[in-house]
Amino acid sequence: MMSIEEHIEYWIESADNDLSTAESNFVTKHYDWCLFIAHLVIEKALKALYVQENDNATPPKIHNLLRLAELSNIKLTEDQSVFFSLINKFQMEARYPEYKNELYRMATKDFTEFNLVAIKENYLWLKSLIILKK
Repeated sequence: MMSIEEHIEYWIESADNDLSTAESNFVTKHYDWCLFIAHLVIEKALKALYVQENDNATPPKIHNLLRLAELSNIKLTEDQSVFFSLINKFQMEARYPEYKNELYRMATKDFTEFNLVAIKENYLWLKSLIILKK
């Protein structure tokens, strides 16, 4: 079994990798996939915080950022809650064919760039809440 520090580092390393992938997708103009992968960045940071707050417990296999924040004892501002609700749509609309066209239409360059910047800012904030005891 992984130590709590190893478990947290696993989620953060995975999130860092996903952020790099999201940025690559933006550069190659795959804006819908950029947003989908960027959602995973926040999801994995929240799962790292879940591990921290729940004594190394395995995070639930859910994708809802608001629920993950709640289970991780993260207090979101009103603006963050609205933003996380928006980001939730990125994963839902990329996973299910009936929603995929909606995400594709929504994911313009400007929309994607604006949201990717905001996701990076929120990711840095979430990472700042992690306390590794080495």
